[in-house]
Amino acid sequence: MHLFRNDYSEGAAPQIMEALVAAGSHQNVGYTEGDEHCDHARELIRAACGTPEATVEFCIGGTSANVICLNGMLRDWEGVICTPDAHIVVHETGALMACGRTALPTDDADGFLTPEAAERVWRTQTSTGRHMTRPAAIYITDTTELGGVWSAERLDAICDWARSHDLGIFLDGARLGSALTAPGNDLTLAHIASKVDTFYIGGTKNGMLMGEAVVICGHGAAAERLREAFPYLQKERCGLLAKGFLLGAQFEAAFAETDAEQALYWQLAAHANECAQQLREGLVERGFELYGNSTSNQVFVAVSKAQEQAFEKACGCETFYVLPEDRRVIRFVCSWATETADVTELLELATSLA
Repeated sequence: MHLFRNDYSEGAAPQIMEALVAAGSHQNVGYTEGDEHCDHARELIRAACGTPEATVEFCIGGTSANVICLNGMLRDWEGVICTPDAHIVVHETGALMACGRTALPTDDADGFLTPEAAERVWRTQTSTGRHMTRPAAIYITDTTELGGVWSAERLDAICDWARSHDLGIFLDGARLGSALTAPGNDLTLAHIASKVDTFYIGGTKNGMLMGEAVVICGHGAAAERLREAFPYLQKERCGLLAKGFLLGAQFEAAFAETDAEQALYWQLAAHANECAQQLREGLVERGFELYGNSTSNQVFVAVSKAQEQAFEKACGCETFYVLPEDRRVIRFVCSWATETADVTELLELATSLA
C-alpha cells in the first residue's frame, strides 16, 4: 500500500528531476552566488511575491531556514513568541535553543498564534526588565502544525499586533504551497510579503528534492539585521550548499510558468490537497472523527489504539497525540505523488476498520 507518512518520501516530481539533470550537465558557480539558475529563480520568486526589492536566499531544508532566520532576527537576550506546538519547539530537537535563542510559547491550542495570547506573553516577559528574555519576534506557520490555513484576517491581526510592539515577523512556509491552494484560502504570496518581515517558500514538502526559498521582504530592524547576517549565519550554521545551483534550478522549474497561477509549484500543491480532501470526506463517510482544523494536505483523525496500529502497519501514518480513553490522533499526509487509487485503497482499509 502507498505510504501516507509524510509529503517528502518520494524523490521529486519528474519536471523537477529534469531541471536537475539539465543543471548538472554544465558547470555552475557554487554556493548560490551568481549562478544563472539561482539568479533566474530569484527573479521569478520576486515577481510571484510582487516584491522587486526583496532579498531571496536558498536553504537546504526547513530546520536550517528556521535556525538561520531567527538567529539573524534575534539578539542574544531576545526571544521569539510562538504557539506551544510550533515546529521550532516540538520537532527540531531544540535546534534554535541550542544556538542560545529562546522560544516563548503562548497557550494557543489550535496552532494559530493570536494577539490575545501573544499579548499575555509579552506582558509577562517585559514585566521585570533585564531579568527576563525580551520578545523581539513572532513565529507563525502556514499551514499550522495541525494543517490549519491562515486567513488574511487572521494574519493581518497578528501582524498588526506584532508591528504595534516593534516585533519582527517570521512565517515558516514549509507547507506554504498546500496552504495557498487549500479550499477557502484567501491569502496570496503578495499579501504575505506585504505583512511579514521574512518567510520562506517550502520546496522539500512540495515536490522538490530538497530546498526552501527564503524571502526577506521587510524593512524593519529585525529584517535589516537578518539581511546583513544571513550569508554569514548560513555558512556558520552549516546550511550553505556548495552545489547551491541545484536549489535554484528546482525553484526555477517550479515557478517558470508564464501564467503564475499555473506554475508547477501550485499544481503540485493543489493535487496533494485534492487527494487529502477525497480522503477526508471518505473517512467521515465511514464514521471516523476528524481532529483539528486542517483543510490542507494533512488529515488528522481520532482513532482507537487498535485502529492506530492497523493503519500504521498498512500505510505508515504517524501518531501525534494520545487522547483520554486511550484514543490516538493519527496523521495521513498526501503529496504530489499520491494518486486517487492510493486514496481509494486506504479508504477500503478504513471501511474494514470502521
